Amino acid sequence: MVSENVRRWIERATGSRVVATAAMPAATSSRLDDVELEDGTVRRHVVLRRFTDEKWVKREPDLAIHEGVCLQHAKRAGLPVPAAVAVDARGDDCGVPATLVEKVDGMVILEPKDPRHWLRGLAESAAQIHRVEASGFRWKYRRYNDRERLSVPAWSKKQSAWKRAIEIVQTPAPPYRECFIHRDFHPSNVLWQNGTVSGVVDWVNGCRGPAGIDVAWCRHNLANLHGGSIADEFLSAYIEAAGAEFDYDPYWDLMSVVELLPGPPTMYEGWRAVGMAHIKSDTMRERVDDYVASVIDRL
Repeated sequence: MVSENVRRWIERATGSRVVATAAMPAATSSRLDDVELEDGTVRRHVVLRRFTDEKWVKREPDLAIHEGVCLQHAKRAGLPVPAAVAVDARGDDCGVPATLVEKVDGMVILEPKDPRHWLRGLAESAAQIHRVEASGFRWKYRRYNDRERLSVPAWSKKQSAWKRAIEIVQTPAPPYRECFIHRDFHPSNVLWQNGTVSGVVDWVNGCRGPAGIDVAWCRHNLANLHGGSIADEFLSAYIEAAGAEFDYDPYWDLMSVVELLPGPPTMYEGWRAVGMAHIKSDTMRERVDDYVASVIDRL
C-alpha cells in the first residue's frame, strides 16, 4: 500500500491514475513497490523505490538523486536500464527519498538451465556497461571499509589466505582505466526474458571507476551461489566479451570479498525470494574460503 501523498505524487509524475500497488520481494535496503497505472484504456507499470534505511540515507542523503542521474546516463548510452520517471530527492512527498522508474519486463535467474549461456549474458552485459564513457561523472568509486581496520575473520578455516588477502588490499590499487560501473553488479540485478538479458536494475551505486570491481563483485556472488568454478567461467566469459579493454588483476577479487568483512557470508534476502534459501551458511562460508584461496593462488 502507498499513502495518499505518495499516490498523488506518482499520478502527477506520470499523468496516469494509480489503480494498484504491490510490494515487490527481494528488496533488502529499500522498499520496492510495483505500481500499476491506467491512462484511458492503456495500463502500464512503474516501480517505486523508497529509501527506508535511515542510516544509509543519513550517510548518503543524495541516494535518490544518485540513482536518477545514473539511470539517465545509462539510458543515454543505450544500456538496457529502466527509464527514470521522477525523483523525490528529500522525501517531501514520499516521506523518505524515493525514485520512480519504468518497470522492465523480465525475471531474475539464479539457477539457469544453460549455465554457459547465462554466464555469457552476464559477462556481455557487464562489458557493455564498462564501454560507457564516465569522464566527469559526479560519483567516483570508493572502497566500502577502512583498509587500516581490517582483520582476519575468526569464522574462516583458511586464516592464512585471508591474511594475505588483507595484506594485498592494504596496498595501493593497481592502475585502471576509469569507466562507468554499476558497483553492485551481480545476477540478482540482471533481468532475463526469452533467453536474453532484458535489463540491468538497481543503479543507486553507479559511478566511474574500475571495471575490475564490477567483475569481482559478480564473481564472489557466483562463488557463493554455485562455487568457484562458475566464478572462474564468468571471468573467462567477461575477458572474451571485454577484449583488450580489460586487464584482469586479482586485487579486485580480493577487495570485493574483504569489503564484506567482518561478518561471515549470509543468505542474501534477494536470493531467498527467488528460491535459493537451500544454500546453508556453512556452505557459503566454505565456498568463500575456497574462493579467496583460489584467488591467492592466482598471484
